[in-house]
Parts: sequence; C-alpha cells; structure tokens
Amino acid sequence: MRGISRSSLAEVTRRLDENVLASADAGQYAVSLGGELFEVVALLSGEHSLRRWLADQSNPAEQKTALAGELLEQKVSPSTVIVVNDVVQQAWSTPRDMVDAVERMAVYATVASLEGTRLDELEDELFRFGRILAAEPALRAALTRDGVSAGQLNTLVENLLSGKVNSATLALVSEAVTRPRGRTLEQALDHFAQLVSERAQRYVAVVRTAQVLTEAQQARLKDVLTRKYGRAIHLNIDVVPEVLGGLSIQVGDEVIDDTIAGRIAEVKRRLAG
Repeated sequence: MRGISRSSLAEVTRRLDENVLASADAGQYAVSLGGELFEVVALLSGEHSLRRWLADQSNPAEQKTALAGELLEQKVSPSTVIVVNDVVQQAWSTPRDMVDAVERMAVYATVASLEGTRLDELEDELFRFGRILAAEPALRAALTRDGVSAGQLNTLVENLLSGKVNSATLALVSEAVTRPRGRTLEQALDHFAQLVSERAQRYVAVVRTAQVLTEAQQARLKDVLTRKYGRAIHLNIDVVPEVLGGLSIQVGDEVIDDTIAGRIAEVKRRLAG
C-alpha cells in the first residue's frame, strides 16, 4: 500500500464508516458518497497542477484542506469534504498515490453499508459481469467504443443491470465503464473487486473447475485456503469444461494448478524440453 500508512488509512476508513452508518438510509447514502468521491477523483485526474500541489509534502496541511474545502464545499456533501481533507493531509510519494487513495475511499464508501452475504453478492456480481464481457465481445465493444459520451454509457449500463444487481454493483460497473483511468474495462472491474475484498479484509480466490462445486466442496475449499493464507477467503468460481478435471486456484499472483489440462500441458513441456 503506497503513500499512506495502514493506521492512517484505517482512521480515514473509520470516519467514513461513521458518517455512512449514522445515516437513516445507509445504503443509498453510501452509494451517493461514493459517487461524489469518484467525482473528486475525476477532478484531480484532470487537473495536474491541483493534484501536484495537494500532494506536495512541503505545503502545509491546513492550506491543503482550505483549498480542497473552497473547491468542493458548494458542490459535494460535508462528508465528502471530510474524507478528501483526511486524504490530502497525509504524506504522499506521488500525486497519483493521492488520487488512488481518494479512489480507494470512493469504493470503500460505495460498499460501506454492505455486510456478510450482501457483500458476497456484490463480489459475485462484479465477477459475473466480467465473465459476461469475456463471453460477449459485441457487448464489450459497445461499452468501450470511442466517442460515446459518459451519459450514453451510463444509460447503457443502467439498461443492462438496473434491477438485476445491487445498487453498489451498478455504481462500480458504471464507474469502470465511464472512467477507467487508463485501465482496460476488465482491469478496472478487477481493481474495484480487489478493493472491495480489501475492504472486507479477505482475499479473493479465482477457482477454475470443470464442473460446479457443491456447497460442501466450496466450504472445504474456503477452510483450506483460509488456513493457508491466514485470512477469510471469497471464492469466485469459473466453470470451464476445458480444464477437464481438478482445480486451478489463483489468489493474487499465486496460482495453484491441479487441473488435468494443466498436468497434460506440463508433461508436454517436459517432453519438448
């Protein structure tokens, strides 16, 4: 985690959670706060001199918060100003690190009211949407076509997903589609999913299997991986008949390939060598 200490990030997150959970309608408020923070990300991404000045460690923290407040107070909620002020007061290695932190807080805010199975559902929805994109090139092309306005893309996403997914999922997919910040659409979705898993303080394991795993098998796999990595695990299961049998499990950069197709490929590599 670059540019900000874990203790500082925890304090910013704690204050954010307090604001969300104090709201009468925490779910809607969380998505609204996240949306405003994403707007701040867009502002900072487009204003090089502003983000450089706010990230400059030689500038006094009180001057940074005064400028942020002056720019934002008439445009966003007080809670958004508080979160942004918390972020700009930290010491940053680069302006990009600061903007990344505001984006992280935007994702955290969007999902702040979700717990347990509702958070599981959001992670599953992000994963499934990524798989839909892989299976439907025409849809991906429509969502990434040059020259289409953000408003048109938002409308397309809403027509596709509204009423079918959690409002937080809809907000994150819309952001990934309209403002990927130099990432591909798939990279943006994966990045948001990773931030959601970090927010939940767990790892995501992408499991490739030839057939659907039963609930009992999933529970055993979760237990094994939790003991291996020392943290709760969320499973994203991708049924791929081509693997023939066994499992391929990816957690972060580590891949455990125990599929039949993987073993065949390894034998071929050894014979070729």
